[in-house]
Amino acid sequence: MWLDKLFSGVLRVLTPLGPRYLKPTFAQRLYLLWVFRHFETLPVKVLSSRQQHLIEAMCAANQFVSFGAGVDDAPLLGTLEQRPPIPAYTPPRRPSSSVTESVAPFAADSHRR
Repeated sequence: MWLDKLFSGVLRVLTPLGPRYLKPTFAQRLYLLWVFRHFETLPVKVLSSRQQHLIEAMCAANQFVSFGAGVDDAPLLGTLEQRPPIPAYTPPRRPSSSVTESVAPFAADSHRR
């Protein structure tokens, strides 16, 4: 059983849209076997920052496999209860001048009262 998981195991990630399956590399499977050695299901909150980074990297690398493509008979390494959020960088935005112009009369009225 352990050898099957080591050579062809998948990681199930439960998302709001349903379960997704990740196909890790051999080294990632070895590490995930150790992570899930005592539990079949873990919430993302209990993972260390290194483990969360691994899952985020696997999701960002798009290592997902579709159901029915050998996933249904592949052994599960474990199940994560929720996909970790992938931080997205958004540059800071300056307010639009039209917003400033439209808010100015209201701000002036509040100062008069």
